[in-house]
Amino acid sequence: MNASARSSRDHARPGISAISIYLPRNRVDLERWCEWTGAPWAKVAAVVGRSFRVCAPDENVYTMAANAALQLIEANGIDPRRVGYFALGTESSTDNAAGAVIVRGMVDEALRVRGLPSLARDCEVPEFKHACLGGVYAMKSAARYLACEGRERVAIVVSSDIAAYRRGSTGEQTQGAGAVAFAMEAEPKLLALDLDRAGSASSYRGYDFRKPFARHFMADYRGEEQTPRDFPVFNGKYSTLCYVDEVIAALDAMFGRQGLDGDRRSYYESLAGIFFHRPYHHLPSTALATALTWDLARQAAGSGGEARAQLAALCEQAGVSAEDVLAQVDRRAGEGFDLWAEARAQGADHDPFAAVNHLAKLFRKQAWYRNFSANKLGLGAERVRQCGNLYTASLPAWIAAGFDDACRREAADASIQAGSEILLIGYGSGDAAEAIPATVMPTWREAAATIGFEAALANANDLDREQYEALHDGRAVDGLASTQGFVIREVGSKDRPDFADIGMEYYDFV
Repeated sequence: MNASARSSRDHARPGISAISIYLPRNRVDLERWCEWTGAPWAKVAAVVGRSFRVCAPDENVYTMAANAALQLIEANGIDPRRVGYFALGTESSTDNAAGAVIVRGMVDEALRVRGLPSLARDCEVPEFKHACLGGVYAMKSAARYLACEGRERVAIVVSSDIAAYRRGSTGEQTQGAGAVAFAMEAEPKLLALDLDRAGSASSYRGYDFRKPFARHFMADYRGEEQTPRDFPVFNGKYSTLCYVDEVIAALDAMFGRQGLDGDRRSYYESLAGIFFHRPYHHLPSTALATALTWDLARQAAGSGGEARAQLAALCEQAGVSAEDVLAQVDRRAGEGFDLWAEARAQGADHDPFAAVNHLAKLFRKQAWYRNFSANKLGLGAERVRQCGNLYTASLPAWIAAGFDDACRREAADASIQAGSEILLIGYGSGDAAEAIPATVMPTWREAAATIGFEAALANANDLDREQYEALHDGRAVDGLASTQGFVIREVGSKDRPDFADIGMEYYDFV
C-alpha cells in the first residue's frame, strides 16, 4: 500500500500521540555483574545488553506506572478531564482485585497537589494481564475504545513491570524494571495502528514461563530471600522455541489478512523499522532471521524453482538436510501439531524444528541479513540495551527509544518519515503474540520530541555487589538513590473484624 493510500485510511485509525518512560534510579551495570559472577562479559554484552534497573524498596509497578502517567500528562499538556480510558498492562501487580484504579488514585492526588483537575470521573480503569503481552492488549483495547464511543477523548495506556529472577539462575542477567505510558487518540500525532491488517496468535504452552500463586506456599521456594519474591517458573530453551513459533504464527496471520502469502521479504524491506518484545537484546534478531528462514523453506516446499535452489545452497553450507527442513515445515503445517504436547512427550529441551533453526543460525550470520537487521532493528536499540527486560513495557520502551532516536537525527538521515510503515511485534509467554502494522504520522517529530528517553536514563545510581544482592534479597541496604515521585509510604497490617487493611499499600507523592 502506498503512503497516500495509507494516509487517507489512517485519518480514521486510532493510535499513539505521545509517550513517556520512567525507570528506577538504581542500576546494575552488567559488566560489573559479570565480574561478580564470572559470566563472560563479551557474550553478555552481545546477547543480553549493558545494564538493568532495580526497584527501590518503596517502589512497585503502581508507583512506576503513576510516575510515567504523570510525566505523560505534564510533558504533553493533556487535559485530565479528557481522559476517558486509563489502562494498565502488567504481570507484576501486587493486588488481585484492583489495578489501574490504584494508579489513577495516585495520579489524581498529584494533579490536585499541582492545582490541576483530576482524571474524568467517567474514566474506565481496566488492567490487562497476559505475561509480556498485557500492554499490547491494553493498547489494542484503547484503540477500539477510541474508534467507538471515545473518539473525542484521550486514552492513557501504561505498561509497567518488574522482571526479577533468582540469583544464580540463567535469567538473572535479564532482569529490569520500568514503565512506559502512551497517550492515544482517534486522530494520533505519532503513530496510527492498522488493526484491520494485524495478526494474532495464541496457543497454550504449559510450563514455558509461569507465575503460579501456589509457589509462594510451597517449601523451599523462598530460598535465601527474606521477603516473598515474584520469581517466575521458566524453562529457557523451550521458552525461546515458544517465542519464535508464536511470533511466526502471528506474522502468518497478518500476512494472511493482507493477502501476502508469496514473497514476504519485500514487505519487510519496505518497512522503516521493526520493533519486537525484547526480553534480551539478541532474541528479536533471532526471531526475525528464523521467520525469514521459515518463509524461504515454505516457498521451496510450495513452488520449488529459485526458492528450492536457494534452500539447497543454504542447507549445504549449514550441513543440514534439505529433506529434513522440508519435513519439519510440513509437520508444523499439519493438523494437530502442538509444541506443548511435543515438550511433554520429548522433554523441554527437545527441538522439533532443529534443522530449520540450525539453518536460521547460518542465515543470521550472512552479510545480507546482518545489514538488513541493523537497518530494520537498529533504531533505539542501543538505548534499550541499557534498560534490561521490562516485560510488558519492553516493546513500548523500544518504540519510545526508536522514535526518540529518530527525532534526534537530521531529517535527511532518519529512516522514519511521515507515511512510512513500521511493524510492532508483541509476545506474551504462555502463549500469545501480535503483529501490528502502524503508519508514521506527519506530526511524528513534534510528538516524539517530548519522549525524554535520555532524561529517563540520567541520574542512575550504580549499585555495588553488596547493595545489589541485599536489595535483590529484600535485606536492609544503604546507599540507594532516593525515589522521586510516587513512593510506598507503608503497608497495612490490621486484620480486625471491624477493620482490615492487611497487605494494602499506601502511597505518597514526594
